[in-house]
This record gives sequence, structure tokens and C-alpha cells, in this order.
Amino acid sequence: MNSWNGIGRVVGQVETRYTSDNKAVSRFTIAVDRDFKRDGEPTADFIRCVSFGKQAEFAEKYLKKGLKIGVTGRIQTGSYKDKDNKTVYTTDIIVENYTFCQSKQESEAAIKADPEGFMQIDDSIADELPFV
Repeated sequence: MNSWNGIGRVVGQVETRYTSDNKAVSRFTIAVDRDFKRDGEPTADFIRCVSFGKQAEFAEKYLKKGLKIGVTGRIQTGSYKDKDNKTVYTTDIIVENYTFCQSKQESEAAIKADPEGFMQIDDSIADELPFV
């Protein structure tokens, strides 16, 4: 059985394209917090999701950056050759269902509190961060 369930926040904008027969395909990423946090390791995993048809149209219309959602789907792996002819492996969740995990008011309040979707940090620890 190939089944995946996760709860996370939408990262960035949903990208929606239409096929030649006018079917929607939406791609987006959700950040899913890890249960265990260890020093020096990431605290979330970024899960790529793909939806088709009505699910894609729903994503385009309702999923916004920072929104907390539940996703149910199946895992699909694949590969392709990049411009340097190296094989790149992919893992995506093919979305079957969405669930809102917060009210519209909670979502709007969270986005207003931090419109960029980033956590504020103390400048004194900036040198300790592994990225700039």
C-alpha cells in the first residue's frame, strides 16, 4: 500500500500550469516539522507535492504561503537527466486530498504577523547559522 499523510505549512506560492487538453497541474512544497530535534540538524522536512485536475484547481485557488494544511496522497519517485547529463532523483507526493488545519482567521493572523513567512531571530546568533 502506497499512502502518505502529513501536516505542514505551504512554502512559497503554488505553481499551476495547464496541459494541452486544459487540465490543471499544481506543484507546491510543504514544510513538515520533525518530531525529534537535534542540535545542528534541520527541524523540518520540505515535501514536494503535485496535484492534478480539480485538486490542482483547488490548490491554485485556496493554498497560500504559510497556510497549515494536511495532505493525503501517495509517494511517487522518478528521475531525469539534468543539463550536465547527471541523473537527478525525485520524490513527490501525488495529492489525493487536502485538509485545512487552521481556521481562515488564524491563517490570516499568522500571515499578518509575519508576512514574509520567516521566524524572527536575534542578531547575536546570526554568525552561528549555517546559511546567510
